[in-house]
Amino acid sequence: MKLSYYFFTICTSLILTMSTQAQEFNQNENKWLKGWSNFDPNKTIYPEAEETLPTIIADDTFLRNDIVYLISGDVYVTSGATLTVQQGTVIRCDHKNPANLIVTKGSKLIAAGSEAYPIVFTSNKAARSRASGDWGGITIAGSGNVNSVSGNGVIKGDFNPQFALYGGDKNDEQTTILKYVRIEFAGNKTKRTNHTNGLSLYGIGSSSIIDHIMISYSAQDSYNFTGGNLDMKFLLSYKAEDDDYEISEGFKGILNKVIAIRHPYITSPKGSYAVEINGYNKDLGYIQPDAVSDVTITNSSLINLSDQSNYMHTTAAVAASNAALIYLHNSKISGFSDVVKFDKSYASYAAIEKAFMMDNSFFNIHGDGVRVAFTSEKSPLDILKYNRFTQNFVAVANLFSDPNSKTIPKFDLKKSMNTYMVMQ
Repeated sequence: MKLSYYFFTICTSLILTMSTQAQEFNQNENKWLKGWSNFDPNKTIYPEAEETLPTIIADDTFLRNDIVYLISGDVYVTSGATLTVQQGTVIRCDHKNPANLIVTKGSKLIAAGSEAYPIVFTSNKAARSRASGDWGGITIAGSGNVNSVSGNGVIKGDFNPQFALYGGDKNDEQTTILKYVRIEFAGNKTKRTNHTNGLSLYGIGSSSIIDHIMISYSAQDSYNFTGGNLDMKFLLSYKAEDDDYEISEGFKGILNKVIAIRHPYITSPKGSYAVEINGYNKDLGYIQPDAVSDVTITNSSLINLSDQSNYMHTTAAVAASNAALIYLHNSKISGFSDVVKFDKSYASYAAIEKAFMMDNSFFNIHGDGVRVAFTSEKSPLDILKYNRFTQNFVAVANLFSDPNSKTIPKFDLKKSMNTYMVMQ
């Protein structure tokens, strides 16, 4: 992403096109969730597991949808093997010996479900007894670029060291294929010092395919992108305790049509964000300044289901640190304290203007809008120019058409976009 390029090409015509785009921006944006998503997975009755996966999968393996599988403890896909999961397969994940699926560097996970037959990774507890953090999560290590001095790293989670390396120079690697996959009740905190997330991608290659993924009720991050380079689309995070999308170590990509749905009472003690983006890992150093994490988020909704009784428990929607770059386009941010919070690595208005851009978007917040660690004669709010906003904070149920639906939440604005104010 080149922010100066986008600023020149987009903002010059933005004012002329905003009115015509507003109507398209606000209608039928969540149709892609129909048929395969599940917003009430605790009540879903899944069949009992019939077959337990081995601890080591060192040969190409195919999981059939007429068998329900169990993952117990740490299961590693190794030795360049490919684990292929048939559409419609259900994989139950042990809570007593918390399950983790680790796809090691050079190996591959192909889990291509469909709208009619999604693939489901879920807790092995009975319906109505499942909870966030019942099991660990899915971790995939690739060979793509990582912005560290060594160019690689070790995956978090205290896994077997011989299987934990990620990163390299295979930027076009097809590390994985994931389509129409649900990951439910992951993020276990009890087994290891470094917790696992719903889906952790390390050094992902650009030929990978990731779309139509739903991660619900993760006790840690829903998604964690560490290094690598990949454009992804149709991603949903639902009621995570920690961050919805955590990005670090030089990850680069476009996230198109992504949703984060948070609740102010479901959060971590240190604060949780819809997007937490870190330019590089301070403990590992970095290759060069222009290799920092750089992400475009477009056609997306970052929503906290807050109202006047609980909005004080929310944080900023986006937290940026260590010089990371982020561009938000044609998106909605609602229910948070601020749009974005910058750490002290952004030491001036010029620094945040270079690192952040947002256009043709909408925000509904209860704080100042932009939080910075420096003082400036120029208002940091200027980086939110050319976006529409509510003059006063509006509760989620009053702002959107059906935000709390257990079928498909709808975030169409009840009022026309053109009725809201424009930051100028």
